[in-house]
Amino acid sequence: MSEAKHLIQNFVPVEASGLLDAVQDMKQGGYRLGQICASSVKGEFQIVYSFDRDHVLTNLRLTPADTGAIPSITHIYWPAFIYENEMQDLFGFRFKNLALDYEGKFFKVSEPTPWNPKKAEGGEEA
Repeated sequence: MSEAKHLIQNFVPVEASGLLDAVQDMKQGGYRLGQICASSVKGEFQIVYSFDRDHVLTNLRLTPADTGAIPSITHIYWPAFIYENEMQDLFGFRFKNLALDYEGKFFKVSEPTPWNPKKAEGGEEA
């Protein structure tokens, strides 16, 4: 049996204004899009874009200040439309220039944006 290989993960902070350049660099560097994950950490949103090349993960960590000012990466990585539509439905994000926009109807949910932390606190939806 072969020895287990430990995978390397790198986390790189990125601003919304630099997201497209960073993603384009990943594409040109031969990375594949592994996943995009949104979460709420201490009342703040966080989006992690994970890219893989040769079993090494590079994660771009975005902490958007505005849920409506996130550029879509679908023109660089087409399959991102699935993740971006999911985040719109579940967190209330809005992506600019999303190639295939389901406009909040990608999932059938009982309440709009159920994982939006501002909604959970009784405040306005982001």
